[in-house]
Amino acid sequence: MPTSLGRTTTDAAARYAKQFASHFGRKIPVEETPEGGHRLSFQASEVVLTPADDHLRISVTSPDTTTLTAIQNVVTSHLERFGRRNELTVTWDEPTDG
Repeated sequence: MPTSLGRTTTDAAARYAKQFASHFGRKIPVEETPEGGHRLSFQASEVVLTPADDHLRISVTSPDTTTLTAIQNVVTSHLERFGRRNELTVTWDEPTDG
């Protein structure tokens, strides 16, 4: 299954992860991870948000690259909208077949 890693530089990573998880938690299953992040289940795809001191790490795993790209776009648009005031941007690595 293809996997992609994303990252956004911010000193409020935990807040953005929680806001994203709360927003989608009304629609899809969300669980906290032992690292203080959140795992979201988008049908056949999984998104894991892991906050660090200076960035938010995002992992997306999907059954195919088309779905992976669609989920990346959802994650990017929501996080960048939540962080518009702070000019938050998400960058993605090239997908790997994990």
